[in-house]
Amino acid sequence: MGVLKSMLGLDQLVVLCLLILTGCQSSQGHFNKHVALFVFGDSFFDSGNNNYIKTTPDFQANFWPYGESYFNHPTGRFSNGRLLPDFIAEFAGLPFIPAYLDPHYHNSGFLYGANFASGGSGALVETDAGLVVDLKTQLQYFSDLEKQYRQNLGDAKANQLLSDAVYLFSCGCNDYSVLLSNNESSLLYEQYVEMVIGNLTDVFKEIHAKGGRKIGIGTVPAIGCWPNTRAERPDNTCNEELNIIASQHNHALLHKLQDLGQQLEGFMFANYDISTAINKRMKNPSKYGCFKVGDSACCGSGPLRGFFSCGGKRGIREFELCDNPDDYLFFDSLHPSEAAVRQFAELFWNGDSKFTSPYNFKTLFQGVGPQIGDIQSTSSVDVKVGRIETGSGVDADGAVI
Repeated sequence: MGVLKSMLGLDQLVVLCLLILTGCQSSQGHFNKHVALFVFGDSFFDSGNNNYIKTTPDFQANFWPYGESYFNHPTGRFSNGRLLPDFIAEFAGLPFIPAYLDPHYHNSGFLYGANFASGGSGALVETDAGLVVDLKTQLQYFSDLEKQYRQNLGDAKANQLLSDAVYLFSCGCNDYSVLLSNNESSLLYEQYVEMVIGNLTDVFKEIHAKGGRKIGIGTVPAIGCWPNTRAERPDNTCNEELNIIASQHNHALLHKLQDLGQQLEGFMFANYDISTAINKRMKNPSKYGCFKVGDSACCGSGPLRGFFSCGGKRGIREFELCDNPDDYLFFDSLHPSEAAVRQFAELFWNGDSKFTSPYNFKTLFQGVGPQIGDIQSTSSVDVKVGRIETGSGVDADGAVI
């Protein structure tokens, strides 16, 4: 563990050295050229924060074979390579956004933003309590960083950074996975969704109060059909109840975002539909380029390699590892492969309203377009966003034609 914590790739070391050298000097020039990225959420986005908290291997990915395809060593990312925020940062001309709890970056000033995400966390404090950094604590870390910006940069430059920045979220899956084991009534499901959406809303409002204006948040995927869920069921079928509550969440989230657009000055959002993107590739993987397998994981054990045993440190020591993770939609039983995440990032960065609405990520980083508060309904407005730039033989959905 100590060895892993001290390991930095050459590319990360170069970026770190540059950030330390620049410090807070020439900050005005930096903010004029770059838009910072702040990342909140769960294991879909955790770039290594859980390496630095007291938890169990169930909530960590700092061991082989995680990271093998890109970094050549584990970084704490729940992937064989990069995550969605890594690709979005690349497309925006930013370096990798560092994990906030990584001590190697505490002298960097976090001039390009920070990643607060923690694998296993949810919108509710009770979700995996004591083992993860919950969303409320992630927001507190952001508040601490805001104070640091104001102290080091002054209010004017700090306000510019916070206003120009994009705030990226992945949240909800773990909240509903925890609920699944309780066998509660559908009425409680509705109440539970309200609690999750309510907590997310409080976070959005707090960020807005600190000057943030641009939010990107994904739909909750239909995890009832993912390898981990199916492997734990006697007949290996989907858990449709879990899919129903995910759908309820997504419907309520969109309406809440639209309401916030009416209430909060300058509020812009990108509600990216990762659920549909994953579902399509699960049903017809070969249509989307390199994928050969959409319903099983590359790394794991049991039916569909659906037991969360990748790496052999989570109670089950024996596991299988495929020859080529790029053939698979899922790397482990709960997380997409880097190849899949790259496709998603391209769709959400430059895609139209079929993939992300009312804006895509490129538009958020550019900060252009009508004020969201003027939009009555995303379905009735022709929002001007960039289209996917594809090569020959590939349609705008990323599918081979």
